[in-house]
Amino acid sequence: MDIRERLEAEHSKSLTLAIVKFIGDDKKRFKELMTIFLNGEYRLTQRSAWPLSYIVIDHPELLQPYFDVFLQKLNDESQHPAIARNIFRVLQEIKIPEKYEGILIDKAFKIIMSEMQPAAVRAFAITVAAKISKQYPELKNEFLIILKELGSLPQLPSMRSRIKMALKELKTV
Repeated sequence: MDIRERLEAEHSKSLTLAIVKFIGDDKKRFKELMTIFLNGEYRLTQRSAWPLSYIVIDHPELLQPYFDVFLQKLNDESQHPAIARNIFRVLQEIKIPEKYEGILIDKAFKIIMSEMQPAAVRAFAITVAAKISKQYPELKNEFLIILKELGSLPQLPSMRSRIKMALKELKTV
């Protein structure tokens, strides 16, 4: 399968699942998809993010050599929101190396507090922030304050649900 060619031709769940199946845990094929994600033009980067998220959740070891550049995509504000949404989707499911926790919690807090960000991106960022902050009492307390403040404002259902889940998780730790 020519992944680039297929992504250029369409964007669908069936194609996403076909790419996931084609790549499996193959490092060479994953590298091809990751190259498209990191260096492709805007539309290809967006389209590659969906299968990439499924693959990394199933095979997190494949992301290890690319973790730095994967996270750098979060700082590229010219990217489609699907990129950040899929990066946070992955991060909520995999073990985050300790050396990246500080950078990620800072980025997650900024996204969570930004009303300019789509609700789905903010919702996934809440889960990642809860995952990291529950390990550190000072961060946990800071995040609880943020969540309570957010919870007092009108929110979309996805945000309300994630706030509620994060509050429950952090209060039990």
